[in-house]
Amino acid sequence: MQYGPNPNAIYPNEAIKSVCFIKNVITRPNIIVGEYSYYDDINGAERFEEHVTHHYEFLGDKLIIGKFCAIAKGIEFVMNGANHRMCSVTTYPFNIMGGGWEQFTPTLADLPLKGDTVVGNDVWIGQNVTVMPGVNIGDGAIIAANSVVTKDIPAYCIAGGNPCKIIKRRFDDELIAYLQEIKWWDWSPEKIFANLKALCSGDLEQIRNIIEV
Repeated sequence: MQYGPNPNAIYPNEAIKSVCFIKNVITRPNIIVGEYSYYDDINGAERFEEHVTHHYEFLGDKLIIGKFCAIAKGIEFVMNGANHRMCSVTTYPFNIMGGGWEQFTPTLADLPLKGDTVVGNDVWIGQNVTVMPGVNIGDGAIIAANSVVTKDIPAYCIAGGNPCKIIKRRFDDELIAYLQEIKWWDWSPEKIFANLKALCSGDLEQIRNIIEV
């Protein structure tokens, strides 16, 4: 019996080539993506890595995306390599221009490195969103289209704008805590399949009646 699409396929549905499972098109070791997370872009979903910019291995920062995330076209993850030295009079990157200017290359300590960028599980990111370096987006969050995410977004919050701000929480504290406890995204394909009705229902209480397989 089939319990969903093949998590190792590039296109989960061969009839829809605008949607790809990100994990299966990644080549960079500093990008880590969980199963079933997808990127939707009619202009080349399989070129997701082109939307992760200024990402250099020597800086050590990672982009980490959890499972079952839905990411719309136009996403840009700006990584730490985009940062300029701000502790000096000028922010201009003389060193990358050459011609003798390279002797003024900043040390890593001079750069405002903000660490890994982390997207949780079951996160929905709308079209043309920009995520800045070092941001953490919690499980179940929704980011509105055209937003610029400059700060952490808590789990199960809806956020939007430039800069991105929390609009509201999706659920009450009790249900959010419960969802983070059961971590449905870590269930087996069989268990997810058995509980799809509850996961997709507008009756939120159905999720409390988990079917074990």
